[in-house]
Amino acid sequence: MKLLFRMVLTSALVMLIAHLMTGVHVASFTTALVVAVVLGLLNIFIKPILVLLTLPITFITLGLFLLVINGLIIILCDAIVGGFSVDTFFTALLFSVVLSISQSLMYALLGDLK
Repeated sequence: MKLLFRMVLTSALVMLIAHLMTGVHVASFTTALVVAVVLGLLNIFIKPILVLLTLPITFITLGLFLLVINGLIIILCDAIVGGFSVDTFFTALLFSVVLSISQSLMYALLGDLK
């Protein structure tokens, strides 16, 4: 039940951020739900591999390269999900930062409701 709640919340945040940010386009709430699922799967399976392969760069940049990896995950999601598009890499980077912060805030605020 908690996973379903998080997916719906992430979908709503994707829709909201896409509405507020130029350069991010989501066709419908169903597309946003697919984006949430695909992002979750990419973060589980692909992101750890990318982090491991880029560990020296991440270490040298004091972890800031993880932002680049997050942007790449968004670009990969753009390539996988039809109806979801991000115009530039910088937009994907900004989208990933805003999504991460808003998810953290919403989970903290709404976590007491469950």
